[in-house]
Amino acid sequence: MAAAPKPAPQAPQAAKAPPRKPALRPDFSTLAGIGVALSGIIGGLLLEKGNIQDVAQGTAAMIVLGGTLGAVLVTTPLPVFLRAVKGLRWAFMEQANSTAATIESLIQYATKARKNGIVSLESEAASIPDPFLRRAVSLAVDGTDLQELRKMMELDLSLSEHTGEAEAKVWEAAGGYAPTIGIIGAVMGLIQVMKHLEDIVAVGHGIAVAFVATVYGVGSANIFFLPVANKLKARMRDASLRKEMILEGVVGIVEGLNPTLIRIKLEAYNQEPAKSGKPKLAKDAGAPGKAKAGPQPASVRS
Repeated sequence: MAAAPKPAPQAPQAAKAPPRKPALRPDFSTLAGIGVALSGIIGGLLLEKGNIQDVAQGTAAMIVLGGTLGAVLVTTPLPVFLRAVKGLRWAFMEQANSTAATIESLIQYATKARKNGIVSLESEAASIPDPFLRRAVSLAVDGTDLQELRKMMELDLSLSEHTGEAEAKVWEAAGGYAPTIGIIGAVMGLIQVMKHLEDIVAVGHGIAVAFVATVYGVGSANIFFLPVANKLKARMRDASLRKEMILEGVVGIVEGLNPTLIRIKLEAYNQEPAKSGKPKLAKDAGAPGKAKAGPQPASVRS
């Protein structure tokens, strides 16, 4: 009796590609802003025949930074503080993916879904680098009801805004406390000066050193803490606007809208300057408001 043929070995299924991490690039505006501010202050000091050692006081820095850190820890819950410290990098780094690139990706998904059905996006959903877009496309592929999809993604958006606002307030609070701590440091320095009024030279030197703490407090608040808080808030607003755009794009894909209509809707969110200039008008286009003449008959052209 002939043996039954062995079943052919099945080809192993290709593993889904893990999502790529969004590329990061330095935020040169933050780095340049801090550099310009410090250069202006130090340059002004040197032009006034001052010395950098006049403001290089480790004790004053310890009083201001230590006191500010302690006040912030009292104000802020520890998990929020740790998230704010971890999220500080977003003041110096930004994601390289642009709004225009995201729009192009959404249009590609819309075109593919319109031709082959929205289930055809399942193979691409796992490798989408943007977490918000990946989750929205995955929910759409799974057949989630449109109203439920919108509700879930809007909840995600709202929680992200709340988290970003709480982290920015940590640095905003530090900017409020630092000048006051600087005044405390100046008063402590003056107390030490008053103990040695017999030496007028030492008194003058001590008063100058005492006010360095005020410089550290006001300077750190207005050059670092408050600008960082505002930069993080700007990042949060940009991210929220981008997520709203992604949600509208995915909703349009689920509804089966024409990709051209989806593009028109999404372009309203694009605030980036166009890379290519507007097409130039021909010199013989005629005066504005007048229609161009159509092609002339062959008898006229000859």
